[in-house]
Amino acid sequence: MARGHRSQIKRERNAVKDTRPSAKLSYARVSVQKACFVLDAIRGKDLATALGIVTYNPRYASTLVKKLLESAAANAVNNNGMDRDNLFVAACYADKGPTMKRVQPRAQGRAYRIEKRTSHITVILDEKK
Repeated sequence: MARGHRSQIKRERNAVKDTRPSAKLSYARVSVQKACFVLDAIRGKDLATALGIVTYNPRYASTLVKKLLESAAANAVNNNGMDRDNLFVAACYADKGPTMKRVQPRAQGRAYRIEKRTSHITVILDEKK
């Protein structure tokens, strides 16, 4: 059952690096739910199609995802030497970031809480085989 000490297991797990080109935007001022609407539309698509989708998508998150796609594509071409025409969106996801708490004054001296949510958006590209 035991494969070794806990530190050895962690060392082995961290030794395997993902070499796929990626781009990450931390603390984006958009909720995870709203970002996932855009990310679900481009998952698995090739780069040209994904850029076309986010270019004409009216959502605010699509502008953020478009910049991420272009950044990941530039990383693929410059750092990994991949061909831009063969790239596709292998994975894209949004993780929950910290929430900023604000107060909205209401009637009769009450105060309502407003939660301004943030997210960490990641786009990972890969080359078609």
